Parts: sequence; structure tokens; C-alpha cells
Amino acid sequence: MDRGKQGLKRSGMTDGYGIPLGRVLAGANRHDSPLLAPTLDRLDDLVPLPGDVTVPLDAGYDSDKTRTLLDERGLHGRIAHEGQKAPIQASQRWHVERTHAWQNAFHRLARCYERRAAVIDAFFDLADTIITIRSLIRQAWTTHRWGERPNRRP
Repeated sequence: MDRGKQGLKRSGMTDGYGIPLGRVLAGANRHDSPLLAPTLDRLDDLVPLPGDVTVPLDAGYDSDKTRTLLDERGLHGRIAHEGQKAPIQASQRWHVERTHAWQNAFHRLARCYERRAAVIDAFFDLADTIITIRSLIRQAWTTHRWGERPNRRP
């Protein structure tokens, strides 16, 4: 009997505004911790990074192996401890959870039955592009002013 879980597991990272920076897709029956290294490898495309990068992680990553991996890369991890309620960093994980919710709004991604990885990646790339553009427009609305601009959103 196959006890494998169908579907996808997303291991993603975002910036402080929830803009997707990278993701790794795997089968839903995989544990989260082996996906951390490939997810952090996506940071190599984003150099130079700020001096102090904090990686908030949930209790599934609470292991010495994870701490060693973060130390090797010069990253500061805030990891919830198993068996304890999530401390304040749970609010910082909210950016990632919000981005997952934005991706799920594209119903094709919420229930993905596609078999080819290239097609799945293309759908996620398109969704991430739309999410990024929407976020940039939202930020620009409050940060950039000019004389003819209306005072409120249409």
C-alpha cells in the first residue's frame, strides 16, 4: 500500500513585503528540512545580500543540522522549538504564509494536477510575477507622489 501524499510541497522564501524570492517544489510526502538547503541555494542569485539576514523557521527545522547549515552560510536563524508555542518570530513567518495564500488565489496552483515540473514552474513563475507587480504598485502608491495623481485609489 502506497502511503505517499499526493500534491506539492512548496519551500519558499520572501522578502519583508512578501515578494517571492525563490522556491523549491517537491512531493507533498517529503519532510521540510531536506528542502532548506536547496531553498537557501536560491539566495546565490540575489547577491549581494544585506549584512544581517534572519531566517525565521518553524519547529520542523529544530535540529543541529539546520543550525549548522545556517551558520555555514552566514545566516541568522530564528527557529521555533519543538513542543513550545511559537514565539514572536511567528509574526515574521506571516510574510511567507501570506505569499502562499496569494499563490493559492491562483486556483491552478492551489490544486495542481500537472505532472511536468517545467509546466508547474512556469505557472508559479507567472503567479510570482503578478504578485511582485501588485506589491510594487501597492508600495509605489504610498511612496511616490506627483501633482496630478488622484488622492485615493480608483
